[in-house]
Amino acid sequence: MTHYKLTLAYDGTHFAGYQVQPNQRTVQGVLQKALAKMAKVDHFHIDGSGRTDSGVHALGQVVSFDYPGNIPVEAMLRAMNSLMPLDVEIFKAEIVPATFHARYSATGKRYMYRVQRGRYTDPFKRLYTGHFPYKLDLNRVRVALDDLVGTHDFSSFAASGGVITDKVRTIYEATVREDVAANEVVFEFYGNGFLYNMVRILVATLLEIGTGRRDVHDFLRLFEVKDRQQARGTAPASGLYLKEVYYDGEQSLR
Repeated sequence: MTHYKLTLAYDGTHFAGYQVQPNQRTVQGVLQKALAKMAKVDHFHIDGSGRTDSGVHALGQVVSFDYPGNIPVEAMLRAMNSLMPLDVEIFKAEIVPATFHARYSATGKRYMYRVQRGRYTDPFKRLYTGHFPYKLDLNRVRVALDDLVGTHDFSSFAASGGVITDKVRTIYEATVREDVAANEVVFEFYGNGFLYNMVRILVATLLEIGTGRRDVHDFLRLFEVKDRQQARGTAPASGLYLKEVYYDGEQSLR
């Protein structure tokens, strides 16, 4: 057995998320089917760094698995990409120690969220951005982002009905930038872990702060109340990207 790590990008538009689901097209399912074909077995299991939801994209998802044989990494890369649909690209293959696990060995993750500006939805961006036609005060947004940095209880920003009880996470970096040429606002969040829908809820809250509908320091109140209903909105899945997963201080995507 050889233990591999693959880093991949995908367009999540036509996937029902990352994780295998019965009778659904998923990223994990596509990868496992390809590996089963290569290994000439009926079933194959891979471990992912995390689950992306339906419609969410990835620029740096990571998976790991044991493969029956020792294929050079370049051959593994070529073979897997030859079996991938057009909405998936594997851009890095590595042989790693057997102790490596795509999820449990991760030290942090970085998510990006793209918001399309403008009065109307751009038909060519509708699957890859969230749309927000209202005026935004980015100075208010930046002040609010400073309140996110640090270790907090994110109960107000976790999807209702989740099974995870410990909702304390640490955000190392939270930024926003304006891409004038693309008429977009781009958020990035780097932390040790994220709850289900957490980034999309954070973005929806930040947009409300940017319009003045919320106090600029409302995150501090929401940390205390631990009430999902008070955070209210969830930004669309189409604007969210898993940008990078970090292991042992790695800081580069490609």
